[in-house]
Formats: sequence, structure tokens, C-alpha cells
Amino acid sequence: MTPPGPDLAKAGPPGPTDGPDPKRWLALAVIAIAQLMIILDASIVNVALPAMQDDLNITEPNLQWVITAYTLAFGGLLLFGGRIADFMGRKRSFIIALIGFAFASGLGGIAPNAELLFAARALQGAFAALMAPAALSLLTVTFVDTKERARAFGVFGAISGGGAAIGLILGGVLTEYASWRWTLGVNVPIALLAAGLAVPLVKESRAEGDRHFDIPGVLLSALGLVSLVYGFTKAAEEGVGWGDPLTIALLVIAAVLLVAFVVRETRTEHPLLPMRVILDRTRGGSYLIFLLVGAGLFAMFLYLTLYFQRTLGYSPLEAGWAFLPFSGGVIVGAGVVSQLLPRVGPRPLMIVGLVLAAVGMLSLTRIGVESDYVTTVLPAMLLMSFGLASVFVPAASTALVGVEERDAGIASAVLNTAQQVGGSLGLAILTTIFSSTVTGWFEDNGARVATDPAFAATAEAEASVNGFEAAFYSAAGLFVLALIFAFWLIKAKKEDLPAEGAVAV
Repeated sequence: MTPPGPDLAKAGPPGPTDGPDPKRWLALAVIAIAQLMIILDASIVNVALPAMQDDLNITEPNLQWVITAYTLAFGGLLLFGGRIADFMGRKRSFIIALIGFAFASGLGGIAPNAELLFAARALQGAFAALMAPAALSLLTVTFVDTKERARAFGVFGAISGGGAAIGLILGGVLTEYASWRWTLGVNVPIALLAAGLAVPLVKESRAEGDRHFDIPGVLLSALGLVSLVYGFTKAAEEGVGWGDPLTIALLVIAAVLLVAFVVRETRTEHPLLPMRVILDRTRGGSYLIFLLVGAGLFAMFLYLTLYFQRTLGYSPLEAGWAFLPFSGGVIVGAGVVSQLLPRVGPRPLMIVGLVLAAVGMLSLTRIGVESDYVTTVLPAMLLMSFGLASVFVPAASTALVGVEERDAGIASAVLNTAQQVGGSLGLAILTTIFSSTVTGWFEDNGARVATDPAFAATAEAEASVNGFEAAFYSAAGLFVLALIFAFWLIKAKKEDLPAEGAVAV
């Protein structure tokens, strides 16, 4: 592939005299394909987890790394990816990211062991962190007309909302009728096709001016987050625990690196994350809420997937369909909330939404070994879906309240980063709680398991359900904590909202 020439590489966003790009709607289709892949890969492997676990002998505490490796690399490198796209050229970055994403997906699809699978998922996340901000930037510079841009972002938002549902169903179909490996391999032809189409259809642009990269900031933040999540993961492993020297060392290293990151960002002239973006009360509250909601939400997907397949005996496809009402509820709820937001303001919607989400998560603690989906799980999922829609939409707007124009892109990226990193930390923390609860159940009931064959036959399912319930209680606690932050920190009124909200990817 021939790199773009110097004139194209230096081209900025099209000005009023440039006129609309005649290929803009075809370019939107290519960008939409990339966005769909990013959203799909956060959910498509969920229903394939049990099959992956059986095939590659992945331990229960390490299973969450199939998801966490992707989300942590994505969230940890998202800000850096945005900087690279701006400085190197958005089209060039977009195409490189698509090719890299295809390579990483193919590598994961042929992985012979858990270690290579985790590495491939992390590589996918890294290329997604380059692809996502490049796609958003390309969308902005491609559509210069306000009405057309609104329509383009509407398509983009619909894909973001519905992509998770498509991923769960597609993951179920591929796992059941082909192999779990195709949940990753399916990206290869799609990404390569999108990269090929991007060459003639997408217009190059890049930011002018200062092009300094905060490489130390990237390393400190990424290594600090990995150490933090890995420390929680080791604590969940049997025979390790919180008091193990390795667990303690990892958590201490994480604390030192993350503190060093904050100190550096306050002193360097070219910070990866300017502290002014997150220290504003309302914006900072929005990021905290997204982090906590992401932590609870990712855990819900993981443990309901295991519950559907391991406990209720659902096939991967049935498990995928079981999540469809949740995604549908988020899409419908987001449409309603978008109409209400200019009338009532963000704070009331977020408070009501977090109450509904917490009640829905608590309702999931009613599950049992033989629970009925329609009467037990479905109402809880619908409550959460409508509740979380009432959080996502206003929080995306409050994340930009009062932000300077030069920081608008960073503010949007921090929101996405908070959600992805929150999901990674939430999975690590709740996996620890799940594993500890299951271990404790067997310790408490070991004598009965040994002497009562009928009880022993359902012991594994009963222990798992106890672990699921503990995880759901903890996730509900995270939602309640987010509710407290919404009460305390979100002070923006409806007239304070920016005309264009952040776009969560």
C-alpha cells in the first residue's frame, strides 16, 4: 500500500470552501464497519467463553482475561491512539489499525493456548485504540454540513448501541455451528475489506501545530493499570490470595506507577491527559460514574453468560439471544432519554437511571439453579437496560460541560477510557469475590458433599450460583456508589449542556 502523499498528509479538516466530499456516504459505510467491529469484539466472545475455557484449559480466575486483555489495552491506549491519529494522519492510522486488527484477530483464532489468546486479545485492543479515535475524527472532518453530520453521528451511535447485541448473537451462532475460534477469525476478511475500501473512499486529514507525544505518560499509565488489574486477578487465584507477596508487590507497583503518572501530567508541557480536563467537578463526576457503571456492567455480562450456559444449560446461541432484550432496552431507552435531556437536565435522569440499574442488578441475586428466565432474569435485565440508558446519554454530555475547545477530543476519549478501564477493574475485583465465595461455599459444605450423593450432584451448580449472587450484590454496590457521586458531583443544568455530546465507543 502506497502511503498518502505529502499534500494529503498535511491536509487539515475541510473548510467551507472545500465543499462536501462526494464520497462521504461511502466513507461513512467504511467507518461504520470499523466501529461495528470494535463494538462486536467487546461482546462477541462472551458467549464463547465456556467453549474457550474447555478447549484451552483456562482456569476460572483467568477466564476474565479473555475480555480484560482487550478492554484494558483498548482503554489504556485510547488517548495515545487519538494523538497518533491526529499527528500521523487519520486515514493512514485508520488503515494501519484495520490491518493490525485483522492480524491480531487471526492470531487469536489459531491460538493453541491461553497465553497466546490473551496476547492476541490485548493486541486487538491496542489496534482498536488507534482505530476508534481515527474513525471518530474522520467522521467529523468528512461531514462538514451540520445536518449531515448529525445524521452520520446518528448512524454511528446506532451501531454503538446495537453492536453489542449483534456481537452476542453472532458469537452464539459461530460458537454453536462452527467454532469459538471464528468469533475472532470473522474479523480478518471484514477488516481487510474495510482497509481496502478506505484507500479510495476515505479522505486524509491530520492536526497541525504541536506534535509532542507524552511517551512516559503512556508507559506509566498503561503499566500501572496492567499491574493493578493483574494484582486483583492473582488475589483471586487459588493458593495465592491477598496476602501473597506477588499480589502485594503488583498492587504496590501499580500505586507507584499511577501516582507517578499523575505527578508527570501536572508537570509536563505536553501531557497525555491534562489535569484540567478531569479536575472539573461535573466532568470528573461523569468519568467516575462511567468507570463504576462499566465495572458493574462488564461483570454482569460475564457472570450471566456463565450462568446461562453452565447452570441453565443454554447453548451459546440461546445465551446470545437471552441478552437481546438488554441491548434492545438500551437502544429504546437512549432514544427516549435523548428527548428528555434538554427538558429536564442530566442530573435527574442519571439519578433515576442509577436507581433502576441498582434495583435491576439486585434483582439478579434471586437467581437459582433452576430459575425461569422470563420471570427472574428478564425483568432485571430490562430494568438495568432502561436505567443505564438514562446514565449513558446524559453522562456523555456532562463529560463536555465547560471544556475548552482544544480539550473536547480528550474529554470524549477520557469518557471511553473510564468505561473500558472500569470494566477491566470491575472484572478483576468481582472475579476475586466470585472465586472467594465459591471456595468458601465448598469449605462450609464439604462434609455434606462427601456424605450426601444427591447434594453432591448439584454442589458445583449451587456453589457457582452463590458466587454469581455475590458478584451481582457487589456490582449493585458499584451502581449505588455511582448514584452517590451523581448526587454529590453532577451540578450541571440543562442550559449548561454542550450542543454535541461525547460519543462513547
